[in-house]
Amino acid sequence: MSYSESSAPLLDRLGRPFRDLRISVTDRCNFRCSYCMPEQVYGEHYRFLPKGDLLTFEEIVRVARLMIGLGARKIRLTGGEPLVRQQIERLVEQLAALRGLQDLAMTTNGFLLAEKAAALRDAGLHRVTVSLDSLDDEVFRRMNGGRSGVAPVLEGIAAAERAGLTPIKINTVVQRGVNDHTLLDLARYCRERGYIARFIEYMDVGNLNGWRREDVVPAAEIVERIDAVWPLEPIPSNYPGEVANRFRYRDGGGEIGVIASVTQPFCGDCTRLRLSPEGQLYTCLFGTHGTDLRGPLRTGATDAELLDLITGVWRARADRYSELRAQLDTPRTKVEMYHIGG
Repeated sequence: MSYSESSAPLLDRLGRPFRDLRISVTDRCNFRCSYCMPEQVYGEHYRFLPKGDLLTFEEIVRVARLMIGLGARKIRLTGGEPLVRQQIERLVEQLAALRGLQDLAMTTNGFLLAEKAAALRDAGLHRVTVSLDSLDDEVFRRMNGGRSGVAPVLEGIAAAERAGLTPIKINTVVQRGVNDHTLLDLARYCRERGYIARFIEYMDVGNLNGWRREDVVPAAEIVERIDAVWPLEPIPSNYPGEVANRFRYRDGGGEIGVIASVTQPFCGDCTRLRLSPEGQLYTCLFGTHGTDLRGPLRTGATDAELLDLITGVWRARADRYSELRAQLDTPRTKVEMYHIGG
């Protein structure tokens, strides 16, 4: 009997159940966003993982199948930028066929989405979240390392809507003095089209993005700014462990979400495991090290052996970095966000 079929969920040391798997399919990206892959570090000579080090689609699907047996109900494909992985539609199709999976989503920067949206939907993808930090072309280019204007991303979002990859969520990382003056434009854009805007506090992910607390715009301030123009009211979470605090417009014009990892940590409800492109299993976005699955996968480990390894990782899990951030005397070395997805 699998954990998902039994009455007892798989719990970590803090009593949190395992429900979500985030799979980073590549460490490569066609953008160089300052809060994730700053251009000065990840320039043209940066060496990304060679193809042979990446998990194959078959290896990813095997791990995903085992994870669903342990209780995972939601899988999100991330990167890097997942759409730069060749034949990503084939992976989507194989994952969508797994019994017991209830939600298959993808987070993308949207640059390649216009040409991929219909194929992704046909393969079985349920919905997309698109990262879009500003509608102002100059601001957007400054934040993505000069790799793209806004237009291709907006075309991708429109294509995703036509393909039925809904509800569409728009993720915006908010940095004071960088893009916070464009928040209302993004809120209006999403409100008028029925998209869900999700504003994310600038986080100290990885080690190289130059994070400073004074650059964080607190979620409460974000809500206050939007509420002053379009009054908001809080609404309940869609499911246990949802990371966004939800608000709806009082006039019925849709909803927004705010992700407040810095000012209102939600570690106590975290139900996620993260699989890196080369098969390292991480228990936290701010994790310092992973557990190797690629080695066992390629040296003949049985399903039972892999299940024992994965359950051991989850049962030993006690991560709550965001809750402890303010108490840490010195910064700790963390895995980079582009490597395990946001």
